[in-house]
Amino acid sequence: MDSLTVFGAIAVSAMLLFYALEARAAVFVLAFAGACVASSLYGFLQGAWPFGVVELIWSVVALRRWYMRRNATGSA
Repeated sequence: MDSLTVFGAIAVSAMLLFYALEARAAVFVLAFAGACVASSLYGFLQGAWPFGVVELIWSVVALRRWYMRRNATGSA
């Protein structure tokens, strides 16, 4: 297994973990967005640009959800 594959596996695993924890705190939504950026980077580096684009869009959606939730509750 090369380092790029390990990076991708960690990024996708982090996405799964943070998605599962989103209901606990807004910070997990932000962490999910970061994991989506990492997955997007993996997609572009691996040559699967459609995957990279979709993950980048998911990161923007997650950032918006984090921003809206943070403003609704008044905390990070």
